[in-house]
Amino acid sequence: MIKLVAIDLDGTLLNSHKEISQKNKDVLAQAKAAGVKIVLCTGRPLAAIEVYLETLGLRDNGDYSITFNGGLVQKNDTGEIIEKALMPLDAVHDLYQLAAELNVPLDILSDGLVLQLPTSLENRSLYSQLNNLLTFEAAELQHLTADRIYNKAVVAIDEDYLDEQISKIPTTFYDRYEIIKTRSNLLEFMPKGITKAYGISLLARDLEIKQEEIMTIGDEENDLPMIEYAGLGVAMENAVASVKALADVITDTNDNDGVAHAVEKFVLEPLRGGN
Repeated sequence: MIKLVAIDLDGTLLNSHKEISQKNKDVLAQAKAAGVKIVLCTGRPLAAIEVYLETLGLRDNGDYSITFNGGLVQKNDTGEIIEKALMPLDAVHDLYQLAAELNVPLDILSDGLVLQLPTSLENRSLYSQLNNLLTFEAAELQHLTADRIYNKAVVAIDEDYLDEQISKIPTTFYDRYEIIKTRSNLLEFMPKGITKAYGISLLARDLEIKQEEIMTIGDEENDLPMIEYAGLGVAMENAVASVKALADVITDTNDNDGVAHAVEKFVLEPLRGGN
């Protein structure tokens, strides 16, 4: 039986209008009422998903989220961090130099604050358009201190230019960081080994839930580790090819309640004794 369902947001739980359909709400509420842990698993910080937690009724004691692509495991009711993996200041300096050489903007997430560093005078960051629930602040590299929290680094810029610059990233950076596109115009850098699967595995350990009792649902490259890790990995019909190829099953699209269909079939029907 599935005891934990970890769900990506953009392109998965959210439709093209960035909304959660009534069908998805109803089915996930049924699963939660049956004792299944419903866990949002996202690259965003908790502050940027609170509206969705409210919509889904996931603000109770015992509700959790995986944020920053696995960097934090948090309690939804209090925001308390129960597991974390942070980026050291020397990594920020490292990525600053890379971004300057590639002439791309660099944003550093520090809890709910986004520090915007001046790595490119020509190309402005699109991150505030992608995540308007966050607070943005101009910052200078020399003013950042080692005692501050740094969760991840992002480059948000026009898709074609981003793809062109990605091809220039030295292979040594892939040895030191998890580098992955989470949207067509968004590239993210995480500490090596920190993925959504890592965060889910920590939460599962804390809750004493077995790997085979976990279902994950996603659509993008940053969902690949959790799709592979789970006992049942589910890809959206609108997922990128690599996710669909790795998944155990493919559900409907994010605009056709794909999450609800998967949860009904693989979580609720077995609980009801269905085939």
